[in-house]
Amino acid sequence: MQVFHTESKIVITCNKRLSPYLQQEVEQLGFTPVRVFQTGVELKGTVTDTIPLNLNLRCGSQILYLLKSFTAANPQELYDNLVQIEWEQLIDFSGYFSVTSNVNNEHILTPLFANVKVKDAIVDRIKSVKGIRPNSGADANKTVIHLYWQDDKAEIFIDTSGETLAKHGYRKIPGKAPMLEALAASVIMATNWDRNSPFINPMCGSGTLAIEAALLATEKHPGLFRMNYGFMHIMGYDEQEFFTERRKLKDKAKKDIAFKIIATDISADAVDVAKKNANTAGVEHLIDFAVCDFADTEVPEEPGVVVFNPEYGERLGTHTKLEATYKRMGDFMKQKCKGYQGYIFTGNPDLAKKIGLRAARRIEFYNGKLDCRLLAYELYDGTRRQPEEPEQYPGGLK
Repeated sequence: MQVFHTESKIVITCNKRLSPYLQQEVEQLGFTPVRVFQTGVELKGTVTDTIPLNLNLRCGSQILYLLKSFTAANPQELYDNLVQIEWEQLIDFSGYFSVTSNVNNEHILTPLFANVKVKDAIVDRIKSVKGIRPNSGADANKTVIHLYWQDDKAEIFIDTSGETLAKHGYRKIPGKAPMLEALAASVIMATNWDRNSPFINPMCGSGTLAIEAALLATEKHPGLFRMNYGFMHIMGYDEQEFFTERRKLKDKAKKDIAFKIIATDISADAVDVAKKNANTAGVEHLIDFAVCDFADTEVPEEPGVVVFNPEYGERLGTHTKLEATYKRMGDFMKQKCKGYQGYIFTGNPDLAKKIGLRAARRIEFYNGKLDCRLLAYELYDGTRRQPEEPEQYPGGLK
């Protein structure tokens, strides 16, 4: 099975609502999407094509290469189809593999049962041909096989990523309520920041937004922080392909920038965590960190973007205090950020009303399962506070 040189369907998954930004990345790498949907992008390619995708993409989660599509009404039919695949040409009998799945079938009460049927088929096939069985388990650091099974339609994939791409590998200390790296990169892309002007991140927390901004500005991609992917554990893998792509990443990465990235937080502990994460990412020298109230954040005269990711007030007893904070954020942008593009990422539409500025755009995101908005403000000189127009949310008016 020459999967490294045979074209098939490739599905790149992502968190909900990130696919427009994932699509941009895929197209910038020279690939043409066949289909774009809410949680991913589909294209055609080989497993070799997944190598630059895995190393470059900031917004994706898993890159899946289709091995076979088939009809299976029940677990036995699933097994019968899978045992016919030449797994002995994909997985070394002395190796290790794991199985993940997305299953909606009336005969399956738990995805773990479907995973076991996949494992059984793979092990039985390899044992019948090679006389010895590979090891299997839950770890995703070797070969990963993914089953997509909806009703009687089934697809079996190689997960060429293994561990998720959504975590970029530099954040060793997460901090309090961190924003996922793939989400942070997508949020920055949604601001249309030109990557050549000031990027201001008050309330920086563990620093993910500021770090992702620095990585975008210097064209440093997640593949620089990672040395293990699922495609490396498929038989026929040529490590030279990986090292060639990784060398391209190193060659195009910039060392310095000619503008300021500023990250502040009132918590000294948060700033310390942010600095450590930035150091792991190799961008600490590009970010001006400071411990201060957000209202005291330095704002360069040169126009740029300012991005807030405040608390949403999910815990009881925090709402009144946060109302004042949201009002102060609006005042800060109005008074100190004239000429900038202002952005506030929030999952609380009631608190968003307290900002006191009219949002020019409301960009939809999810943070985990929480429905969120990136609110965009054009901060012209002399901006006056205006009431926001109501927006229909799934749960009612914003």
